[in-house]
Parts: sequence; C-alpha cells; structure tokens
Amino acid sequence: MYDLLIHDGILVTSNGAKYADLAISDGKLVAISPQLTGSASEEIDATGLHIFPGVIDAHVHFNEPGRTNWEGFATGSRALAAGGTTTFCDMPLNASPPTLDAASFALKREASEAASLVDFALWGGLVPSNIEQLDELAECGAIGFKAFMSNSGIDDFDAVDDDTLQRGMERAARLGKLVAVHAEDDHLTTKLAREAIKKGQTSVRDYLQARPVSAELDAIQRAIGIAEATGCSLHIVHISCGAGISLVAEARARNVDVSCETCPHYLVLTEEDMERMGAVAKCSPPLRIKAEQEMLWEHLRMGHIQTIGSDHSPSPTTMKIAQSFFQVWGGISGCQSLLSLLLTKGHHERNLPLSLLTTLTAEAVARRFQLPGKGKLVIGADADLALVDLQAQTILHTEDLHYRHQQSPYIGMSMRGQITQTLLRGRTVYKQGQCSTQAHGQLLTPQRR
Repeated sequence: MYDLLIHDGILVTSNGAKYADLAISDGKLVAISPQLTGSASEEIDATGLHIFPGVIDAHVHFNEPGRTNWEGFATGSRALAAGGTTTFCDMPLNASPPTLDAASFALKREASEAASLVDFALWGGLVPSNIEQLDELAECGAIGFKAFMSNSGIDDFDAVDDDTLQRGMERAARLGKLVAVHAEDDHLTTKLAREAIKKGQTSVRDYLQARPVSAELDAIQRAIGIAEATGCSLHIVHISCGAGISLVAEARARNVDVSCETCPHYLVLTEEDMERMGAVAKCSPPLRIKAEQEMLWEHLRMGHIQTIGSDHSPSPTTMKIAQSFFQVWGGISGCQSLLSLLLTKGHHERNLPLSLLTTLTAEAVARRFQLPGKGKLVIGADADLALVDLQAQTILHTEDLHYRHQQSPYIGMSMRGQITQTLLRGRTVYKQGQCSTQAHGQLLTPQRR
C-alpha cells in the first residue's frame, strides 16, 4: 500500500529518459519500475508527460524579513512551484537585517518556515564586518557564504576587498563551507559609472558600457586565485560571458575546487533586449551581446557550466522607474520561468538533451551544495517532481505570474514545455495554474564537505 502511484510517465534523469511508474510513501520514492502493481491512496496518470526531478534554484532573493514588500517567501515560493522548482537557496542580502550572524539567520529561518511552499536552504553573508560570525552561520546550517566583489546596491551589505575575501575563504575552508562570489571589479565599475554620470550619460547604453566584460574577468581570476591559495571551495554566480566560463574551466582542469553558474536571462536575452525593454531587463553583470550568448550555450553543451540559477531579484515597480538608468533597481524577476525557458530555448530550439538540463537544474545543484535527498529520481530520494507536457506551447501572460510584483522580461514570450503539476515530497503544491495555500517548506541542512 503506497501513498501515491504515478503511472506511465517518462522519467528524465542525468542518464536519459525512460518510461516508468513511481511509487511514493512517506514523501520518498520507494519503487521505480515500468509496471508497478499494488494499491495507493492516490494515483496520477502521467501518460504523455515527462517527469523531471524538482528544480533546485540555488540563487534567489526573496528579501524577507524586512523587505517582504519586494517579494517574500509566500509569493516567491508559489512562483517557484508553478515553475517546477521544489527547493531554493535564498541569498543573504536584501533582507533586513541581512543574514550575517546566528540571530539574523534565525529570523530568516522563522519567516521561511512560516510561509514557504517548497523546501529551502539559506546562504550566509560574507562582508568585512562578520568574519568572526562565519562559524555561527555554519553552525546554523548555512549552505555557504556569499560575497560581493562589487557594490551590492544595498547599504548594509558591503563589498569585500581581496584581503577580506582571503580571510573569509580561509575561515570557510576550515569550516568545510563553500564561498560564492558576485564577480565584478568594484574599482573599475565604480570609476566608469562615476565618469558617465558626471558627463550626464545615464542611458541604458551608458550603463552597459560601465559594466564591461573585463570587470567580470578580472574579478573571476582574482577569486579563483584566492580560492586556490586557501583551498576553499568556490562558486561563481551569474557568469555572463564565455571567457569567464573558460577561466573556470581552466581552473577546474588544474583541480581547483571551483564551479560556476549562469542564468536563463543571459542565455535568452541580449543587451539589445535591455535597450528595448529597459528597466525590467536590468541586471548586474548586464546582458551581453549575441556573440557572448552563443559562447555561453556552447560552454553549456560542453559541460563547462555546473549549475543554472534564476538570480530572481525582484523589487516594487516604483524602484524600476528613474531618469537615470544607473538609479534603476538592477534585478530580473525570473524564477517562475527557469525550467520553461531552458526547455524552450535549450531543448526544443538547440536540441540539448533533457538529461543535461536535468543535471544543470537538479542533480548537479544538489551535489554542489550538499543537499541530501534532493535532485535525483532514485529510490530513497525525496519525491520532488515536476510533471511537464513537453510539447504544450503557451504564451506567458502577466496574470500567469505568481510574483508579488507581476513584472518579467519574459511576458509575451512563447514557451514550449508546460509544467502541469509540481510535487514536494509526494505532495502536490502546484497543479493546473493553482498553488497550495499551505506552507510545506522545510530547512535543508547541508552535509559537511
């Protein structure tokens, strides 16, 4: 007697796809076979549907506590569930207070447990003032420490210089924790922005020119060098350029423990789109030219990119309005569309195998961030599932968005691959446009490296 039987689905794993039935009890996968027999309290007919492991989005900003009006765990996690995501890792900044010590970690954990529809892990911050608090953050269960090598845009989350980053990485290495960095050179980006603003050059194009690829490459190279010297595990978030991925690949080839992430917006949008769309497509690092985008896709195909995260960074619509583009809040709302975009642009348009997309969005993410029981469709794993009609074609409308502020650069885009149902530990949290109204999420504590 099972809790749930799912019949006749097409299971998508890192090894390929196959027809199978799934049996679930106590929130776990307990049997996987082409034709399971037995009874269950509930059954799902998945004929014609692909069953993916629930997406793990390791890069979101839900801004709670303190700035819940920007997003919050309730609306943000509903958007994730609607997009087939069953686990997220929330970044330490934009909340108020930021997650810099045990007390602020406890506040965020309480808020997320009260409101999140899906499971979660929490990043701790790494800033010049909290090196001594990294130990307590690790004790609380932080999956790692996030640092900015450029201005974060938030007054209470300071950027690190190389000395601070080295001391933080030394401490993180002793704690067995990973450090993630936003890699842009602060000196160069600040200098270029000040010069442009002084001249009254504050357009979208001026902003793009103030965040060049060279600023990203310099910071990536420095971060890799410090990680190599300290023995710290390093994860470089939202790389926007092909040369940046090459730096990571070269370091991995000489056995540096470094991984990297890119985001759907770098794979789908270009700087021309930012000029056309304006504030809704502003991010940092910014969108790049088409040639850079093509290099990202090639690196992805070659296995040089380890994870894909949304970098969902929402804000009230009023923060997206300013005469100077430098003053517009830089963040793209996109966590609900992560899987659909990859299926549309990656699988259908570029013929990328589903196994690769599954690895990038689930299995490799769980492995890199040490999230036990997540990311795989194997017996004993959590029954976190996304059921997808791979051939269904839809257009994203504003009213489809579950965000607190219904803004996204993907509105009006045609998507091929519709998430029909999302299950967290065997429980349906999203189906046919409707999300559960109950908070089901639990804090995940990473295994020690």
